[in-house]
Amino acid sequence: MSKGWDDKTSLKLGLDKIQEALVLALMIVFFVAVFYSNIEFLYKIIVSVMVFSIIFLVELVNQAIRQKENTHAG
Repeated sequence: MSKGWDDKTSLKLGLDKIQEALVLALMIVFFVAVFYSNIEFLYKIIVSVMVFSIIFLVELVNQAIRQKENTHAG
């Protein structure tokens, strides 16, 4: 048997569709801010660090919530 995609998630990260849409919107804002703006290089680095840290924290919190749900269910 092959495993199919979970109905609640569309990426293998475990994010639901709303979280995935927010992460993709954040990435679009990131690309616009970094590539199409005339801000200094230091600010581009700061924006990059902030965007990737927010995405990492969203994934971390989502994984912690999922593990908590699994411990209470099992």
